[in-house]
Amino acid sequence: MIAKLRALIEHPRFETAIVVLIVINAITLGLETSPAVMAQIGGFLTAVDHVILSIFVAEIVARIVVRRGAFFRDPWSLFDLFVVAIALVPATDSLSVLRALRILRVLRLVTAVPSLRRVVGGLIAAMPGMGSIGLLLGIIFYVFAVIVTKLYGQALPDHFGSIGASTYTLFQAMTFDDWSGGIVKPLAEKGFTYGWFVMITFMVITAFMALNLFIGVVVTALDAETGEEQPKLTHPAGADAELRARLDTIVAELAHVRGELARLRPPGEATGG
Repeated sequence: MIAKLRALIEHPRFETAIVVLIVINAITLGLETSPAVMAQIGGFLTAVDHVILSIFVAEIVARIVVRRGAFFRDPWSLFDLFVVAIALVPATDSLSVLRALRILRVLRLVTAVPSLRRVVGGLIAAMPGMGSIGLLLGIIFYVFAVIVTKLYGQALPDHFGSIGASTYTLFQAMTFDDWSGGIVKPLAEKGFTYGWFVMITFMVITAFMALNLFIGVVVTALDAETGEEQPKLTHPAGADAELRARLDTIVAELAHVRGELARLRPPGEATGG
């Protein structure tokens, strides 16, 4: 029974069907946000949602039965369990936010599609490096926030009156959100003709250098994640054992041929080593 259940849930067609159901469920949940659509086919969408949820629950139960303890040691399986369990919690008035969290079921595509799983794995592997770069950005923000607060705080208190206001203004400059007309020009009107130099220096350090470091860390992590998968693709499981078996067969055949040659050799001929 368990063997048949394992064969079912691990069959490629079953996995494809689950992916299709996830996509259909995502579409139905999106349609439920439209009052006009709900007025026309709201009952049908609700029924489809309940049917798909029942299939997801049955799939999770089947995976738990087949894998048992291994299911709870797999982070992706626990993620699937969490996403499906959210939909089973009654969405009362006090827990109405859970109704909106049903859309998290779409995230099951991450676990169902191997390529997406590798991307997420690469992002998780990049977290330590991204944290270090985030700390560096925080230091840069703090240094420049103190500088511009000292320089321009009295002239433009709305923009640079405090560390918090300066940090927000610097973030606006880093994202290129009206940095010229909204920040540099008001500084020039207050007599700070070279205020553009401070802003451009900050933007070059953050937007062009530090943020590119983020990209570099993520790309490196994704390359490493893909590199770990490559040996599995080029050397399938059991390939080494099969190669050794073939070599043993060849050696045995050579020994047999050598024995036959020795048997056919004339008795007076010297044997070689």
